[in-house]
Amino acid sequence: MAVSKSCTGGGKQKDNYDQGNYKKSEPLIPGLPDEIAELCLLHLPYPYQSLVRSVSSSWNRAITDPAFLVSKKSLSLSLPYLFVFAFHKSTARIQWQALDPRSGRWFKLPSMPCPKPVCPPGFACTSIPHQGQLYVLGGMRSDTETSLHTTMLYTTTTNQWSTASPMLTPRSFFAAGNVNGKIMAVGGSGASYNDAITSVECYDPQKDTWEAVAKMGTGLARYDSAVVGSKMYVTEGWTWPFMFSPRGGVYDLEKDTWQEMKDGMKEGWTGVSVVVGDRLFVISEHGDCPMKVYVPDHDAWQYVGGDRFPRAAMQRPFAVSAVEDKIYVVSSGLNVAIGRIFEGQNGEFCAEWDVMAAPKAFHDFSPSNCQVLYA
Repeated sequence: MAVSKSCTGGGKQKDNYDQGNYKKSEPLIPGLPDEIAELCLLHLPYPYQSLVRSVSSSWNRAITDPAFLVSKKSLSLSLPYLFVFAFHKSTARIQWQALDPRSGRWFKLPSMPCPKPVCPPGFACTSIPHQGQLYVLGGMRSDTETSLHTTMLYTTTTNQWSTASPMLTPRSFFAAGNVNGKIMAVGGSGASYNDAITSVECYDPQKDTWEAVAKMGTGLARYDSAVVGSKMYVTEGWTWPFMFSPRGGVYDLEKDTWQEMKDGMKEGWTGVSVVVGDRLFVISEHGDCPMKVYVPDHDAWQYVGGDRFPRAAMQRPFAVSAVEDKIYVVSSGLNVAIGRIFEGQNGEFCAEWDVMAAPKAFHDFSPSNCQVLYA
């Protein structure tokens, strides 16, 4: 098959790599120029790139070269996958699964390097999607009920977990988020479950360091959080049947300050949130789980039109994530509802929903978190 120079960049693609490393051993693919073989490896889908590292030393060097990921991004070959943190309802056994939403295939991830036994909801998760990095922070040992300060990192290019610098403060049941490429850890429980903490810290992935930032005015029990732009919103939320008014705070990374969340935002935040573009949506936990969008100019929530949320196929609890204009909702049993969001000319939003049924083997699993990563 002839390959044009436009596909290979006239040999320039090869310049993205350390050519000397490749020449030290056998060719990547016997009979093919290395620049063509490199393109073949770049087109391998997740998770097969990490699996074929064992084929040869030259393949391992090629796939683990940092320039390999840069080239994959520049050729727009990275695709979104849904990563789901789930646990068995009766045994609390935890596992991570990755879903290819195009084929419906699930892949099991390697086990996290964390102590056992642990309380699955005690962890906080966030990600840097376009770098294929998934962060799992803190958590609680279920045998001693002590909080952890671990930072666990999963990387899609290697399909492996590693440990990064630990947080400054052990914490569980707290909020985490990615604010402009920095990882935030907010509030939660400290040494014991009833020990609410106000400390906040920020992780720099480039330096592998944590530093303390502005504290919250008061400790909040984690309910939900969201990141819009350079601000992180954390709410303690309503408790059914809405007996107490919620509390919430807003952290501004650029100013390193906290302020009180507006009344309309916190009082209407009645479910799990997801950010699409720069708009904050909530899938309500009550009734038929209606979907709402926050309107900042009016400090009010507006119901989303179009299809109703597929409540019949989706049983609580939910874990939610989004990429581009799509929302991914994982339910008990790991069924996945995929929603597409459309904005009309009048500023009204509509949704279309499709449901991807999970394998029967997932029936007894419940989602704790989900993240969309490019791989």
